[in-house]
Amino acid sequence: MGMKSRTILRHFREGSKNIWRNGWMTVASVGAVTTTLLLVGVFLALMLNLNQVVSNVEKDVEIKVLIDLTATEENIDELKMNISRITGIDSLQFSSKDEELDSLIASMGDQGEVWELFEQDNPLNHAFVIKAEDPLETFRIADKVKTFEWVSEVNYGKDVVEKLFSVNKYSRYIGIGLITSLMATAIFLISNTIKITIIARKKEISIMRLVGATNGFIRWPFFVEGLLLGLLGSIVPVTIILVGYHYLDSNLSHKITVPFLEMLPFNPFAWQLSLLLVGIGATLGVWGSVMSIRKFLKV
Repeated sequence: MGMKSRTILRHFREGSKNIWRNGWMTVASVGAVTTTLLLVGVFLALMLNLNQVVSNVEKDVEIKVLIDLTATEENIDELKMNISRITGIDSLQFSSKDEELDSLIASMGDQGEVWELFEQDNPLNHAFVIKAEDPLETFRIADKVKTFEWVSEVNYGKDVVEKLFSVNKYSRYIGIGLITSLMATAIFLISNTIKITIIARKKEISIMRLVGATNGFIRWPFFVEGLLLGLLGSIVPVTIILVGYHYLDSNLSHKITVPFLEMLPFNPFAWQLSLLLVGIGATLGVWGSVMSIRKFLKV
């Protein structure tokens, strides 16, 4: 069952020798993986933190339904019942005009004192505050609420919300496209490095086939070589990500006072990202080997 330990050690020994035999091509491949993983790591950190910020902002997106000034308590209850029947609503809260005035005064700081004059004769509307289970459903829910009787106005910052969702979507597409192109470049360089190894050992490989060596026995050292190239290339990016993110987390996170602008915590985020980079490096190396072996060994 499985390969013998001696055979496994032989494959790792041969794969390690290939690393040293290829000299500058090995350096070029490791450098390509290092550069790729460093850029991938930085972009992933930025994308995931941006996604965290956008998610926090999305969670705060709410619909404010201003109730007609002429609506009676019965009318307000009827409107609340109609709104509650809409699917996809996470929360529905009533805010009296007095609460709306208090909120307005508090939000305006020192200038809010001017509005205190209206406490005896409050001109504001009662309101319902709605939050959607899925922020993307905000538009649908708002459009539905507009059709109900006793609704004076529906506010949810339509233009801002649309831009927010659009920026989030396109930033993900751009990030994925960039990361994919970087990984393709690394695979290409690793593949070329291993091709040189195969060409240099073509005669040796032919002899191995003549004496009965299987394709699996021949190709395993090249898989090991690709794996080692990928792992070696991940050392520097992982170190930079861990040190750099720890510095930013320690020196910036406590200075950010805006609630939704928060960094993902160093632990476990940085460790998870580092493990992901190691996995990507190993995958790039092995995949580069597979591409070379299929073409040159016709496995």
